Amino acid sequence: MSRMDLGQFRYLTFDVVGTLIDFEDGIVTSLGEIAAESGRGIDGEEALGLYRAARYAADADRFPDDLVRVYDVIAPQLGLPRQTALGERFRDSAARWKAFPDSAAALARLARRYRLIAMTNARRWALDHFERELGSPFCASFTVDDTGTEKPDPAFFTQVFDFVERDGGTKAQILHVAQSQYHDIGISRRLGITNCWIERRHDKQGYGGTIAPAAFTTPDFHFHAMAELADAADRVPAT
Repeated sequence: MSRMDLGQFRYLTFDVVGTLIDFEDGIVTSLGEIAAESGRGIDGEEALGLYRAARYAADADRFPDDLVRVYDVIAPQLGLPRQTALGERFRDSAARWKAFPDSAAALARLARRYRLIAMTNARRWALDHFERELGSPFCASFTVDDTGTEKPDPAFFTQVFDFVERDGGTKAQILHVAQSQYHDIGISRRLGITNCWIERRHDKQGYGGTIAPAAFTTPDFHFHAMAELADAADRVPAT
C-alpha cells in the first residue's frame, strides 16, 4: 500500500472495461449461451485465453465491434457454430454486460470527493451502455472514438491531460484507477501519473481476457475491489 495521501487528488481517471464493468463474465456468459443452444458447454478460462489471443491480433478492429471477428476466430476452437449472426450477437452482448457488484456504489461515494473521468478503449456506443449501468458518475469521458487511439498509447492519456489542464487541474492531481497492467498501470507510471491497481483477478491465475504486460509494475495504490478504494478515500479527512 502506498504511503501517499488519497486526499492529494482532485481527479480519478478510470479504465472502464475490466475495472468497473465485468467484461470477462460478459464474454463467458455470451459464449456459454451460444454453446448451450448447441448442447455444449465451455470452460470459462479457456474461452478467455482464446479471446485474448484473438483480440490482440494485428488485424483487430475497434472494441467491441471487433467481437464479430473474434467470434469467427474462436468459435471452431470452442466447437461453436461459425456464423456471422452469432458473431454479431456476441458483439451486441456488450450492451448487457454488468458492472462488478461494488462498482456503482463505490463510484457514487468517490464522486462526492473527486471529479471522475472515464478512459476506455471501447467505442462510444458501448460506453453509453456502461455509463448507464454504472449510474452515470463521470464528469467527462474519453473513448477510442474520441481519441483515435487506444491505451496504452500515450496519446490517449495526453488528451485527458489536456482536458484536466483546461479544467484548471494538473497531472499531479490525477489518480489513474485500473485493473490492466498492460493498458494502464505500466504506461501511467511511465507518464508520471500516480496509479491505483484494482486487482480484480486476485483470486484467479493469469491475466484472463487481458493481455499480459511485458513487465509487472508495482502500483502506488493496490486494492482488490473498488469498494476498498472508496473505503480508503472515506477515511481521508475532509478539507
